[in-house]
Amino acid sequence: MKPKSEGSSTEPCHTLLLVDDDAELCGLMVDFFSQHGFRVESAYDGRRGLARALGGGFDLILLDVMLPGLDGFEVLHQLRRQSSVPVIMLTARTEQADRITGLNAGADDYLPKPFGPEELLARIRAVLRRAFQSGLEAKALQAGSLRLDSATRQVWRDGMQLELTSVEFEILSLLMRSAGRSVSRDEIAGILYHRQAMPYERAIDVHVSHLRKKLEHQGHSMIRTVRGVGYLFCAEPARES
Repeated sequence: MKPKSEGSSTEPCHTLLLVDDDAELCGLMVDFFSQHGFRVESAYDGRRGLARALGGGFDLILLDVMLPGLDGFEVLHQLRRQSSVPVIMLTARTEQADRITGLNAGADDYLPKPFGPEELLARIRAVLRRAFQSGLEAKALQAGSLRLDSATRQVWRDGMQLELTSVEFEILSLLMRSAGRSVSRDEIAGILYHRQAMPYERAIDVHVSHLRKKLEHQGHSMIRTVRGVGYLFCAEPARES
């Protein structure tokens, strides 16, 4: 990864935490992202990375999978118990099973190494847009015992707050605003990634499956799969067909 010289940046100032044991890569990323108005702090092992992440103050976490101390999956698992901060996983492990494990654990995106800095920057921008874009939809949504507040990006069911990732929140918000009609995978991909869904892409299905489990109550689900179409949110819990 080679940093490119650019002119003055108009990027908003965000603080990133990079958890990666490759000190040279960390240095290159600090140089590159500083040119785009980002502050980057680094941690070189899983335990330090987890402690720094739980300390707060970061807008997004860049998390390598293969780390000394605790691996990235365990760091993410423990982080998600207390925080919904956006996480992009970076790894040389490109097997589909690893990507699904990361997404199931609560990652917002997953980028294999080696990667280009411009692609990572674009993915960071997309994830941050999803995480901090609440001004246009400040009104809370209510459906039965489920309540979603776009201003605070919080969700409650039966008075108990649910811990959702930023991607899960965006999907649920779209489905609740579209209650009563089927939402296609292309619509979801348009909101999340600003593009159509790929034919064999599993990321959306994994996120919806994870969201469905969090919403499930007494064997019922508020999200139905409409075969060949997409997903349907029901105000009243409905059994999967």
